[in-house]
Amino acid sequence: MTAVEFPGGAGSDGLPAALWDSRRLAAVRATGLLDSDPEQAFDDLGELAASVTGCGRAFITLVDDRRSFWMSCVGVDVATVAERQCPVEDSFCYYLVGLEGEPFVVEDAAADPRTRDHPAVVPMKIGAWAGYPIIAQGGEVLGSMCVIDENPRVWSPAELATLSTLARAVSNEINLRESLEATRRALRTSTDLARSLQDSLLPPALRPVPGLEAAASYLPAAGGTTVVGDFYDLFRTKGPWWSTVMGDVCGKGTEAAKVTALARYTLRAEANQHLSPAAVLHHLNAALLDQRQGERFVTAAYATFRTTPTGIAGRLCTAGHPPALIRRADGRVQEVGLRGSLLGVFPDILLADTRFRLGAGDTLLLYTDGATEARAPRTDGSADRPQFGAEGLAAALSGCHGLTAAGVIDRLGDVLAGYSQGWASDDTALLALRVPPGTPT
Repeated sequence: MTAVEFPGGAGSDGLPAALWDSRRLAAVRATGLLDSDPEQAFDDLGELAASVTGCGRAFITLVDDRRSFWMSCVGVDVATVAERQCPVEDSFCYYLVGLEGEPFVVEDAAADPRTRDHPAVVPMKIGAWAGYPIIAQGGEVLGSMCVIDENPRVWSPAELATLSTLARAVSNEINLRESLEATRRALRTSTDLARSLQDSLLPPALRPVPGLEAAASYLPAAGGTTVVGDFYDLFRTKGPWWSTVMGDVCGKGTEAAKVTALARYTLRAEANQHLSPAAVLHHLNAALLDQRQGERFVTAAYATFRTTPTGIAGRLCTAGHPPALIRRADGRVQEVGLRGSLLGVFPDILLADTRFRLGAGDTLLLYTDGATEARAPRTDGSADRPQFGAEGLAAALSGCHGLTAAGVIDRLGDVLAGYSQGWASDDTALLALRVPPGTPT
């Protein structure tokens, strides 16, 4: 069929062996453009090729192992996908595949020994043909940018240079689309992995405490794809005592996750040894310095408590963390906790316990700074984006009249989302403990 010598060899039918190269075929399929509808982007380039060369027909093709599919076909009246293709052996495009990236230019198809016996010369009225390869990112030949003149002709250097440029433009368009899709897939995978790791650092469900309502939530930042250091926990320690914690590790990513895991498991271990929250946090500080050498600091609000006939009684210690909030049954909100030192930075720190009690209808709220630092969107071109603030959070909590612990968490999440209009700048964790209103006083 052909007098062309292909670098990769040819079969008994004269077609180049490169047509069936598995890597090339995978690259063709990866474009996602086989059997696709016409696109203006490709039609514009095809029309430009026809206009520059003065040819009546121009094609942009993808070539697999059995056909030449026309992504764009200028000067050919076809409508359906089935019409926009031809068997691979009836197309000159396989020459480009076999030549592994070199152009193929014919000035007189009926006289040129390379093409004169080709079955498409007469029925397709090919007088002259010029084509340049469309190249994948890996160097595989995907197809061609080609033009056909019904009459023999001499192609000018300017025309061939323009065809080469247009073929590169098509290649770049296809490769850019693939890169964007690969980036989207990688981002989706990264997001899923980050969230899975984040979820693994949080309890799947809070352990129920007899006589007490408990609820928590983790609200990711908008567009967040990395693991952050917000964490919380609620667990039983020794005897009648329970512990709860809200913490925040400086930074993001895998290293922050390692510190988060260290903090959670250290707190659980030390909670069985010490009832004082300050003592437990002192031991956490020592563990962080010993194992992480002060590379990341941690803030935490940690409480131990026990249930009583009228509610709960406990002690709370904050280490560089926002104070806890208590909403009394009548709507009053008060801060609890003396702000102590950050953890994981210095060996000598100042921490102190604060006693608290919850009665019927009272709620204790622990939170990370994403709640108070939530920002409103810019309005009227203003650069000012006020934070929600501690007063805003206290006011929102005060408005949670008659809500269960889960209801409080849901309401605060809605308020924060409404304030930032769904574009939270930081991840936020919330945890609420509430004594049911029917508890004896």
